[in-house]
Amino acid sequence: MKHLTLAAAITLLASPLLAGQCPADITAIDAALASGTDLSEADLATVQELRDEGQSLHDSGDHDASVETLAEAKAMLGID
Repeated sequence: MKHLTLAAAITLLASPLLAGQCPADITAIDAALASGTDLSEADLATVQELRDEGQSLHDSGDHDASVETLAEAKAMLGID
C-alpha cells in the first residue's frame, strides 16, 4: 500500500513539471525553425506537424504525450 501511495504522489508532483516543460520545448523548436535548418522540406513539414501536435496535446492537458511528441521534433532538429 505504501508503494501505491508513493507512486500516486510522485505522479501528482511530476505532472506540473511536465506541463511547464511543454512551452519551453515549443519555444526551442520555434527558435530553431526561425534560425533556419538544413532539413529537407519534407522533414521541416514533419517537424512542424510534431510541434503543432505537441502544442495541441499540451493545450488538452496530455503533457506526457506532448513532451514525447515535442522530443521527436527536437531530435529531428538536433536540439536538446
